[in-house]
Amino acid sequence: MMDTLASAAPKPAAGLPVLNVGFILTDNFTLSAFSLLVDHLRLAADDGDRSRPILARWRIMAAKSEPIRASCGVTVAPAGPFVDPAQFSYIVVVGGLLHTGTQLDDEAVAYLKRAARLGVPLVGVCTGSFVLARAGLMTGRRCCVSWYHYQDFLDEFPHHHPVADRLYVIDGDRITCAGGGGTADLATALVEKHLGRSVAQKSRHVLLLDRVRPGNQAQPHPPIADLVADDRVRRALLLMEQNMADPLPIASIARRLQLSTRQLERLFQTVMGRRPAEFYRLMRLRYARFLLDTTGRSITDIALESGFSDCAHFSRQFKALHGFTPTDARAGGPPPGVPAAAASSLAGQRLFD
Repeated sequence: MMDTLASAAPKPAAGLPVLNVGFILTDNFTLSAFSLLVDHLRLAADDGDRSRPILARWRIMAAKSEPIRASCGVTVAPAGPFVDPAQFSYIVVVGGLLHTGTQLDDEAVAYLKRAARLGVPLVGVCTGSFVLARAGLMTGRRCCVSWYHYQDFLDEFPHHHPVADRLYVIDGDRITCAGGGGTADLATALVEKHLGRSVAQKSRHVLLLDRVRPGNQAQPHPPIADLVADDRVRRALLLMEQNMADPLPIASIARRLQLSTRQLERLFQTVMGRRPAEFYRLMRLRYARFLLDTTGRSITDIALESGFSDCAHFSRQFKALHGFTPTDARAGGPPPGVPAAAASSLAGQRLFD
């Protein structure tokens, strides 16, 4: 069943821990994705912080014995060569940088195909989804990718089904995760399934992580720039997206793009149908609506995070756009008498539905 951890995961062989995970790290893998997952296993495996692999075990495998370099420059040495995939509860591919050459060698790809034939659940974390797709192991499956790589995935795999509005997606014996903090939520789900909720909570508490998020929760702040063809407007939108809390002056954005303010105004009017300042405000309101819907942060915090000078200014702008206040939105939606359509606008939409 989609988005539910498969109950058909192979049972561990005699003498092996309940949860046994094999790791395959790509060249230039993302260290945070790997460390978040493996530290959840480490803390779940034993009492306290002693790290004995009693309830869970993990193994980093590779065809060669040389250390594998992460994108940040840290190297990790594999424990040894590939072993029988049937002994693992999951085999996790940790991806990283996309455009720096081959991510995995032929031996690793052949091993993943062998594991798939045996029905071992395969997990693609970060751009590990690309690795699984390139190996032909995601055909007909939904595949979770980061919003940052959504267009990259579509360009390379136009006949696949990427999902970029969720933290992770479970489709039978394939699990894909956008990476980042979502890796911790996936790790919690895996530990809870095999070792129980209290063990999963213990891992999160030791790591000082707050509430666990379900896989279908939205990825934070999906972008709009990737849907815009004009390169100058797209770069302007990326600058806006990266500067929400402290909005850049439009003249400053124009200078960074080596345009005059008037040129940027004309471009936005042609491509987006709005002036850049107006569009910037809509983006910030859209971000604020996302935070209202998906976090428990105070309205004042959200106003400041979205680049508004104070709560009163934010509330006026929000109501002018939606027809109801941030307090109404937090209470569960527009008040009686406000059409449901008033809640739907650029500032409230998801891009990857």
